[in-house]
Order: sequence, then C-alpha cells, then structure tokens
Amino acid sequence: MILVTGASGSVGRRLVRRLAGTPTTAFVRDPAKGDALGGRYAVGDFDDPATLSAALKGVDRVFLNAGGAVPAAGEQPMVRQQLAVIDAAVAAGVSHVVKLSVWHARVGGKLAEGAHGVIEEYLKASGLAWTILQPNGFMQNFSTGTAVTTHDGHLLGAYGDAGVSYVDCEDIAAAAAATLTDPRPGETFVLTGPESLTHSEIAEKLSAFVGRGIRYLDLPAADFATHLTTLGLPDSFATDVATLFAEVASGRLAPVSTDVATLTSRSPSTFDTFLRENATQIRAAW
Repeated sequence: MILVTGASGSVGRRLVRRLAGTPTTAFVRDPAKGDALGGRYAVGDFDDPATLSAALKGVDRVFLNAGGAVPAAGEQPMVRQQLAVIDAAVAAGVSHVVKLSVWHARVGGKLAEGAHGVIEEYLKASGLAWTILQPNGFMQNFSTGTAVTTHDGHLLGAYGDAGVSYVDCEDIAAAAAATLTDPRPGETFVLTGPESLTHSEIAEKLSAFVGRGIRYLDLPAADFATHLTTLGLPDSFATDVATLFAEVASGRLAPVSTDVATLTSRSPSTFDTFLRENATQIRAAW
C-alpha cells in the first residue's frame, strides 16, 4: 500500500491518478477533496499524530509531499510536519519513503531550500529507505498564479536574463510513480524540463498563446522585495524571496537534467506542450 501525502496538490493529485490500479491511499485534510480524487483516502493532518498513525496502517511506501514556504517566525512549519510523518512512518514499519523536495535543498538555505534540506537530512538518518526528487520550478505556476508575480497583466520578477528549466507537474508525478513502484533507494534525482527559458521568452510564448501582449518586467532584487511588501508580505519573507530570485538570476536553475527520462523512459514536456495541454486554464488565468 502506498500513502500519498499532499494528495490534492499540483503533484499529488496527478500522482494519485497515475497510481490507479496500485493499492493507494490519498492523505487529505478536506474530505471533499478526497472525494474528488475518486479513490481510497484518509482524512488527517500532519499536526495530528493520531491521524498519521491511522493512515499509515498497512502502508509500506510513502510519498512525502507538502506545501511550500510561508511567512512564519522561526522554522518553516513544513519541517515540523514532515518530520512528524517520517517518525510515524518509522513507527508503522514503512519500508520506503519518496520525498518531494526542491532543487538545491540544503541546510541553511533560504525558505523552502533550507526547510527541505533539514527534512532530507532527517529522512536519510531515519533508517528508512529513501529516494529524493528535487524538481525545478513548476510550469503550472504559470497557469495557477502560484509563485508568479504579475503587474498589470505582465510577468514581474528579479531573474535577469537567466534561463530556468521549468518542469511540468505531470512529469514530476510520473517520476514519483516510477520510484514508488520500482524503488530506487538511496538516490536523488533532479527533475527539470527539456529546455531552459528566460522569463522574457516565457512572456513571448504566453503572448502568442493567449493572443495579447505580455512582457517580462525585471526589477533589481531590492526593488522586487519592496514590491512584495506592498502585497502584504512581511519584510523578512519578502527579502528572502527576492534573495532566491537573485540567485536564480545567476543561472543556478538553468541546467537541464536527464533524470525525468531516466525514471520514466520518455522525454519531459516542453513549455509549448504544457501550454497546449492546459489551454483552457492558461487562457483563463491570462
């Protein structure tokens, strides 16, 4: 039995669909979202140990997945929550955990990179067999608005002219399904798309697809942080986000990995394919 945490999210719901036919339980907080997934689910919360223990009964593999970084004083909540899942998995006799992380996760990093770094190290020391998936930014960010800042209908950021090899969540889910059904213990895989695009190039593609002019507006990191505070984000969080964007401008998210193809035996989706396959949602968003 596989337990998929974060089952109603961008990756989780796609993974649940791909695991149809394999004994799987989706772990959700909202029963309505569990119903929408159309299969077996358990209702619970990472902060409620009893619900974790109940959901893990009879489970031998876990997909460890949760939300991203949030404005918070001190440690990111995801650290406490995912460590609780790992502890519960050990107690339940789980054999293998596949963790969804982020590229460049490391202890001491900013926001999600630092939080996932702590969680990765804890998982590796837990005694459980583990596999870590480190995806680049999600293409779906451009269809949902998540982590994409816009201004008057244009893209806004502090990426400079550096490329980013964004990855489709469908490819992340396919890689996760592969490692859950054919375990690759002790390995870390970096998941990217097949091409590196600048945000100006992405804006051009969006323009052509939705039929209106969309530009990428680049700001210095400090000005971008100031802009984020006008949207209501705390100063410290906005500064950390802007710092990460500035690191992207150095080109650290531009390389292209072959790990999606290694795990799934097919090439990952291009940004153009992503646009075509999500046309209704993208046109509604833009």
